[in-house]
Amino acid sequence: MRMSEFWVLMDDEFGPSYSRVLARNHVIHALGDLTAEQALEAQRRPRDVWLALCDDMGVPPERRLGVDRPVRDNPREP
Repeated sequence: MRMSEFWVLMDDEFGPSYSRVLARNHVIHALGDLTAEQALEAQRRPRDVWLALCDDMGVPPERRLGVDRPVRDNPREP
């Protein structure tokens, strides 16, 4: 997972404003009592941070992959 994908998942699940507050302030015991922001700055994998945060916040497994978005048509195809 890339950092950009982490933030898309955060925004989809918690909203663009609250996701930043949550990442900055919510301490996650499974990450060694770091916030998501601190864990990412410490080079923890975004996927590990996302899954630890999901566990901590009670995000159900069916929502951990993000929102289904329609596939865009390729404008180069005839």
